[in-house]
Amino acid sequence: MKPRKPLPEPLYAGPFSTRTAARHGVGEGRLRGADLERPFHGIRAPMPLTSAWARASALQKRMPDTAFFCGVTAALIIGLPLPLRLQAGSDLHIGVPSPQRASRIRGASGHKMQMRPGDVLAWRGIRLTTPARTWCDLGAVLDLEDLVAAGDRIIHHAHPLASRADLRAAVAGHPGRRGRSRLLEALELLDDHADSPPESIIRVTIVLAGISGVRANYAIYDARGIQIASADLCFPAHRVIFEYQGDYHRTEPDRWRKDRTRRARLAAAGWHVIEIAANELADRRMLLQLIRDALALFPARPRPIDPPEQR
Repeated sequence: MKPRKPLPEPLYAGPFSTRTAARHGVGEGRLRGADLERPFHGIRAPMPLTSAWARASALQKRMPDTAFFCGVTAALIIGLPLPLRLQAGSDLHIGVPSPQRASRIRGASGHKMQMRPGDVLAWRGIRLTTPARTWCDLGAVLDLEDLVAAGDRIIHHAHPLASRADLRAAVAGHPGRRGRSRLLEALELLDDHADSPPESIIRVTIVLAGISGVRANYAIYDARGIQIASADLCFPAHRVIFEYQGDYHRTEPDRWRKDRTRRARLAAAGWHVIEIAANELADRRMLLQLIRDALALFPARPRPIDPPEQR
């Protein structure tokens, strides 16, 4: 078999259009080579495109300049947590400002959208809706718990993508009607100290059930005033901590040993750690019963010890 002719060096950098290939002298026969990915009509790539960003980077090469990625696709590109049912979707979502006609590209879903100035930005070279506008658009496809989890990630205190005020302003000016009431409800449930989607979901479940006193990522100190832990979710008045335990806690020996040491130090400081597993998170009734039983077992103290910076 005749060896394949190498591509010009610039084409190995990433996805390219067949027009660009033609300008480099690459013929149609070479573009049909089995070593090239064909993610979209008129696009080739010298490597598999496994991430949303990589696929969007490829498709953008044939999109109009006024088009941008939006909704679920924008959320995946900027790293927002989404349910598996949405992560697995194959089509990319492309928006254009109204009254332009929605893009019609195989492998993509086109949307004609009412846009405001500043609703689109460049993210690692990709045109997409801002985190705040993306969150507003997710209000039409996410339930309340998942919407809060996405919002918590956006305003996370250590690595914020936007501020709480940005989200509030975006909702106030959002032209869409679908999901608006859910967005308004989610705004009041956001917490910039939530570190994972399970934490956000558990917290929302607790709050909506009318159970008060829960705190996220609460710093815990021993009798000497030394911080010994940061609790995922806890009830300081009851000195009860609830922690979601994913499978990686059991499969990583070092993490398992550190968790044991941490729980021992918390117990010595008078705190009770209750683990929440995936099956309990999936069954909200079971989860709430577990929480209520634990709070009843360890009644609230009249004056809980609280470090000055957390009071």
